[in-house]
Amino acid sequence: MDGKPRVAFVDDDPRLRSLIAEELSDEGVHPLACSTGQELLDCLDVEKVDLILLDLMMPVMDGLSCLRHLNERGVKIPALVVTSFNDEGKRQEAMESGAADYIIKPDLFERLPELLDRYLNKPRKNAHG
Repeated sequence: MDGKPRVAFVDDDPRLRSLIAEELSDEGVHPLACSTGQELLDCLDVEKVDLILLDLMMPVMDGLSCLRHLNERGVKIPALVVTSFNDEGKRQEAMESGAADYIIKPDLFERLPELLDRYLNKPRKNAHG
């Protein structure tokens, strides 16, 4: 183990998954890419994860269902919902389902350093300098 914080992220878009993975690596964390909510749940069975970035709109199991599964399992890892829907109803539903935060996708990359600092309680080595 390299001691880096581990961030699992779930998105059904392979292009976005690779962008997020790259960005997380640049920020000094270890990215764990999942394409479905079920894949995330399976990943949590075998991996230690410090933070979850979760897309809302996905086939099979959407982000809200995934949040409910995390709650049922008693998972205490902060889960940040990352979505293209700037929708107050969805935001409220996500927060009630246990999301720690609700981030609009276009803001994700800009806010990533601050979000990682806020939700990872470990210092990370900033790869930018």
